[in-house]
Amino acid sequence: MINGIVNIYKEAGFTSHDVVAKLRGIVKQRKIGHTGTLDPDAVGVLLVCFGTATRLCDMMTDKGKEYEVCMRLGITTDTQDMSGNVLCENDVTADETAVISAIMGFVGGYEQIPPMYSALKVNGKKLYELARQGREVERQPRRVDISKIQILEIRIPYVRFVVECSKGTYIRALCADIGERLGCGAAMELLKRTRVGTFKIEDAITLSGVEQLMASGEFENYVVPPDSVFMEYEGAAVKQEAERALLNGNKLSLGQLDLERPKGFDDGELLRVYNGKREFKAVYTFVKKENVFKPYKMFL
Repeated sequence: MINGIVNIYKEAGFTSHDVVAKLRGIVKQRKIGHTGTLDPDAVGVLLVCFGTATRLCDMMTDKGKEYEVCMRLGITTDTQDMSGNVLCENDVTADETAVISAIMGFVGGYEQIPPMYSALKVNGKKLYELARQGREVERQPRRVDISKIQILEIRIPYVRFVVECSKGTYIRALCADIGERLGCGAAMELLKRTRVGTFKIEDAITLSGVEQLMASGEFENYVVPPDSVFMEYEGAAVKQEAERALLNGNKLSLGQLDLERPKGFDDGELLRVYNGKREFKAVYTFVKKENVFKPYKMFL
């Protein structure tokens, strides 16, 4: 079984679920999951986890992301992008200076209302399912953090910019909110995810690329091991007498570990844990009051 993370370049026309389904057929492995949806029309980085690395899916979703966006001013749609039905069109009277001011005003973050066309659930129903039935429900705003916006080009009504943002940020909603602030409306024209955490678009491979690598037997060379996500944390191998405790997911004491760089630990600090053969098996967290490490995420 393949265990690890693959940086896939999702092409337009595929849902994130489509990508996983196709990879299952190509790689002949069922245990595969993605780490955050991309709209069917969007392209770019989609991290896919294989085998034991599927335990990372929720953690990878938390990583910061970067997008390249093309926004069209003067138009409002029901989906907040150009795939939807046009609700209204307006003249764009704002000049370049006003556009820049409106966009940069969102840096630092704000309370964003999720789109109706999204996978968020309300009372057990996905919002996009309700939207397709012509229903609209109240959505609670959520805090999103926009750490950086770089404007690349302004050719009114089109604006291209790069956004660095937190998890849970809807770029379609950001475009719509910018348009509302300018008083003319806006919709997302194009979206490219260029980075998730440390995974960049220039290192991503397409589904056809995966097929070629499988045929040549080189695919596993492109699989990033699960522990790579935790390299910022201290690492340790269990001593021989603690091997069974690790495999059973028991707590571990400092005396049962050979630390890469012996040090003191703060409460809640994470630790990469390997068996005696230097095979990555778990991430543990330090419990200061007990002076032990307890399992945080197992990769057995």
